[in-house]
Amino acid sequence: MVKHIVMWKLKEEALEHTKAENAKKIKELLEALPGVVPDILELQVGINENGGEFDAVLVTKFPSYDALKAYDIHPEHQKVRGFIGQVSSGRAAVDFTI
Repeated sequence: MVKHIVMWKLKEEALEHTKAENAKKIKELLEALPGVVPDILELQVGINENGGEFDAVLVTKFPSYDALKAYDIHPEHQKVRGFIGQVSSGRAAVDFTI
């Protein structure tokens, strides 16, 4: 099993929306992926409520690194990634075996 965790720092405003609006949209888009993208065993999206360096986080679980790679290149994930790229100013990610 593989855990994939990604955190994003969001721009104050992007695509004519506030940081909070874009964070909510990121959450909606990512939460729509299970059932569309194969092998997502678990998916959670959080919006930071306490301030700090990052504004949103994704925590996912996959059965293998091959499944994670398939998720990464899946067209629906790429659409979400494109949106996030437009509204974020920073990203950190960690993948590890569990």
